[in-house]
Amino acid sequence: MKKKGRKRINGNVIQFPDLEKRLLDKGLEQLQQKNYTEAIALFEEAKILAPEDADVYVGLVLVYYEAGGLEKAKQLAEEMLKGGIGEYFQTVDLYLMILIQLHEYEEIITTIEILQEEREIPFDKQEHFSKLLAFSKRMVENKSVLEDQEIFEAVEEDPPNALFVNKDPNQLVLAIAELAHKNVRQYITEVKDYLEDAEGHPFLKTMLLNILQEQEYEKEVQVEKFGRRKRIVPGVLVSASEMKQMQDLQKELIHIENEDPVLYQHIMSLIERHLFLLYPFELVPEDASLWAASYHLTGLQFNGMEPQIEEMAERYDVVPDDVKSACSFIEKLEKISYPII
Repeated sequence: MKKKGRKRINGNVIQFPDLEKRLLDKGLEQLQQKNYTEAIALFEEAKILAPEDADVYVGLVLVYYEAGGLEKAKQLAEEMLKGGIGEYFQTVDLYLMILIQLHEYEEIITTIEILQEEREIPFDKQEHFSKLLAFSKRMVENKSVLEDQEIFEAVEEDPPNALFVNKDPNQLVLAIAELAHKNVRQYITEVKDYLEDAEGHPFLKTMLLNILQEQEYEKEVQVEKFGRRKRIVPGVLVSASEMKQMQDLQKELIHIENEDPVLYQHIMSLIERHLFLLYPFELVPEDASLWAASYHLTGLQFNGMEPQIEEMAERYDVVPDDVKSACSFIEKLEKISYPII
């Protein structure tokens, strides 16, 4: 006689109803603590009990993504799309995020173009998908340029004073990427000039600073970004992801991970991209609660929701007008980040 409220799977007795919910909660807790092996085991067990549960699938996708198992994360996202598991466009966003990390730009192009042909993209997401499509096409074109041996050799033979002759941002990305494999010191005059140039793109300046940091350049340089100037020694800088403000914002926003893991991932990706643009500067004022409220609000808006500034300000105990100003700056950062990243 079977006991009520018990299930038998592969010979093992699993006790209590709603076990998959408890496994999901424990899995999210382990994911939050970055215990990926434990989290994967919990989510996989929950998936056996609830093979079509969207939350379990999302948890599995995110933990494999965070653990570096991008191919597995991609496979799971594809299963969700084919099986109609979860909210469709949330899953599409998740899938595209994985493809970006895998540099599978051709697949991104195919996916978005199919959605456009079928006229399935919601109005509030059309601009986002159009920009992502344009970016992916540029990356495919740039890949072709890098694979052209003659152009590659020409880049290798460029004299130091020709590094920044081409002012097209996408071509400059390629030139600076090549600089990572050379001795940056022979280009230091041009690098310093570009870091100080008010017209220089902040993304490219961060790329240059990362190269100087990796090559342990220990002389002082001056950087200008967004009307701010700073003298720093690249060799002693921490990376953008290790800056205190990034850690503070993670702490302020961690509660979202349990409420909506996909939204949390989108918000943190947005913050990471913007702090990369600002590096070595940080968001001002240095109020983590203010920026947490503003990025939470922005993340919801990007997902087609219409949150109220006053409600979000009250939730994070900050001033509504300050949130409005911070959101305007976030919008500015997002607009200038798209031409390159």
